[in-house]
Amino acid sequence: MPSFKRVLLTGIIITVIGWAGLVALIQLTTPTLGPRWLFFFLLYLAISGIALPIVAFLNIRFPSTPPIETQGIVRQASWFGVYACILAWLQLGRVMTSFLGIAIAIGFILIEMFIRLRERSRWHPGDVEND
Repeated sequence: MPSFKRVLLTGIIITVIGWAGLVALIQLTTPTLGPRWLFFFLLYLAISGIALPIVAFLNIRFPSTPPIETQGIVRQASWFGVYACILAWLQLGRVMTSFLGIAIAIGFILIEMFIRLRERSRWHPGDVEND
């Protein structure tokens, strides 16, 4: 597990870049193809940056066996950014419904559960690395 201060600093930097970029993008550009893709990228950064310290705190507060690694924390925070981008994409096409949003969230939760299950099945108590 990385230190919470490092995760918090990283999350703040990513969040500031994402939200500042979104504000600048919305204020200074027209919604053509390039800025639209940039919107999704900046939205991903903004939401993932917010989720990163929250996910790290929850994983520290409620530890699991095996303990989660840094890439697991980043992956879990990234799910939130991907989820927000998918919801924004569906809303642009006017096909977003409550049921669809809940179904996508359940799908992401199941995928993460299967990934953690795979990590747990490959872990052995004697495999602790000395860093």
